[in-house]
Amino acid sequence: MKSKSNFPQRRAMRLRDYDYSQPGAYFVTICARHRKCLFGAITDGKMRLNEIGQIVVECWNHIQQHFPSVELGESVIMPNHFHGIISWGITETRTPHPSENINTGRGEVSSSVDISPTTRRGEVPSPSLGKIMAYFKYQSTKHINRHYNTPGTRIWQRNYHDHIIRDDPDLQRLRQYMQNNPMKWELDQLHPDNPSRW
Repeated sequence: MKSKSNFPQRRAMRLRDYDYSQPGAYFVTICARHRKCLFGAITDGKMRLNEIGQIVVECWNHIQQHFPSVELGESVIMPNHFHGIISWGITETRTPHPSENINTGRGEVSSSVDISPTTRRGEVPSPSLGKIMAYFKYQSTKHINRHYNTPGTRIWQRNYHDHIIRDDPDLQRLRQYMQNNPMKWELDQLHPDNPSRW
C-alpha cells in the first residue's frame, strides 16, 4: 500500500502539452521566497528600488546578452515580485510606452503581437521559457548573495507563473496591469498582508 506524502502537492504551473520553446510572447510573474519584500517599497504609488531590486532589474536586462534571440518587453518590479514580457521568434512592432520607465530602464515595449515564426535556416533555436527563467533566477540570486555575502540564501520561490500572450488586446491589458501595479499595491494578491495562492 502506498503511503501519502505529508508535503503539500504543488499545482503544475505550466500549460500541459504546450511547447515553451516555440516562438511566442509570454507574461511571467516571479515571486520572492515567502513573499518577503526584498526589492524596495511603494511610496506614493511608485516603486522605490533598493540595491537588491536594482540587481534584479540589471539581471533581467542582461537576459538578451545570454539569449540573443530573446526580446524583452515591458516589465515592472514590485516589493516582492517581478512581472515581465518576454518573446522570441515572432513578428512584432516596437514603440515606446509612457510607462516604460517605471522601473525597467529598458525603453522598448511591444505594441502588437503577431504570432508568426520568423526563424530562418541556420539560426540558433531559442531556449525554452523555463531555461530562460532558470537563468534569470540563478543569476540574480548569485549576484545578490555575492553583493551581501550571503551564500546559499534563496531569493525566489521555486516556480514562476506564465501567461501566453495571444493577441494585441491581451498584450495591452497586461501592459496596463503592469503600469497600474504600483498604484494598486495594497490590493495586490501578492501583498504580504493579503491571502494568496502563491
